[in-house]
Amino acid sequence: MESAVRAAAPHALVDVVRDALAAGYGASAVRLHLADYGLTVLRPVGEPTDESLSLDNSWEGRAFGSQEPLEQRPRHGGGVDHHLPVTVRGDRLGILTVRLPRDRSTPQTVAELKRVADLLGHEILVAERDTDLYRRARRVSRLTLAAEMQWELLPARACEAPEYAIGAQLEPAYAIHGDNFDWSADGKGLTLAVTNGMGEGIQAALLSNLAVKALRNARRAGIGVADQAALADQALYEQHRGALHVSTLLLHFDLATGRVEAVDAGSPQLWRRRGRTIERIDLEAQLPLGMFEESDYTAQKFEVRPGDRLLFASDGVYEAVSPRGGEAYGERALARAISSTGLLPAAMVPRAVLQELAQYRETEPADDALVVCLDWFGRAEDR
Repeated sequence: MESAVRAAAPHALVDVVRDALAAGYGASAVRLHLADYGLTVLRPVGEPTDESLSLDNSWEGRAFGSQEPLEQRPRHGGGVDHHLPVTVRGDRLGILTVRLPRDRSTPQTVAELKRVADLLGHEILVAERDTDLYRRARRVSRLTLAAEMQWELLPARACEAPEYAIGAQLEPAYAIHGDNFDWSADGKGLTLAVTNGMGEGIQAALLSNLAVKALRNARRAGIGVADQAALADQALYEQHRGALHVSTLLLHFDLATGRVEAVDAGSPQLWRRRGRTIERIDLEAQLPLGMFEESDYTAQKFEVRPGDRLLFASDGVYEAVSPRGGEAYGERALARAISSTGLLPAAMVPRAVLQELAQYRETEPADDALVVCLDWFGRAEDR
């Protein structure tokens, strides 16, 4: 099966998996649903129907949330539906549903189907280089051009490693402008960046693209976060001569020790939950990238401990205003949201926080809202 899937045409992965499962396991139905950009529904891939499934009120949605296989016995007809998470290194893509005869629905078969779902997830990420099928399936409505540019720039929506787990989400998902996040890790460290380009529409997206690409270029040269900020600052100033700038929070985590170097060059806020204590980490405010020529940046240091949760929020979160009292969402409401989502995994925290924000705001957002959650586990010997 693995050879057949890897040899399949990029647009034909589900068909090849369906044929292989029918031949090898007697599967009578195989369906793939992918989570939409807004993390609200699951969308079918390659199906004649355009029906979406709720992430909150469907069997597939429950399997997506729990990240565990679920069995469902259909009301009509025989067999058992197995809903299997399709996830790649913590990035939750969707759900593979396989209907098997009851006598074939054994624990060993379910374990084998989980490996099929994992294989399919990896192959989808590779196939997306050559087909738009899976990206089209994720859309409830059309993305704006600015949003298309921003989503193409992102690394993923979640990532897991032995030392940490990350989850992130942007809103409005189909019309995002300048907010962005980025990360990269190797065997020694994790670099995380949260950026907010000024302006709206294409202008903000182009500005964030330049900033993220400049930060990546500097990061891949192997230099520290302070110098990464300085080089990105120069690139932005040379292009816009100070007329446009980007707010950035840039951090590097040492995976062995939990030591963090941070550059706070703008508006994104950093919060920490340690045990029952929730507090904002106040870093020294430095100039946004691109505001002045040859700005100097200094990295501040702090430490994270196993069990810490860090949450990053853009100004579109903490400055959102309630239409009733005209009061900003602010630090008190954000601290409550961090507390109320304490039992959720990092991958699902941003969605939950943004849902609470939407209820508070009650209207369409006037600004981008970005939330990134990082759970720090540390090395096994330190836990």
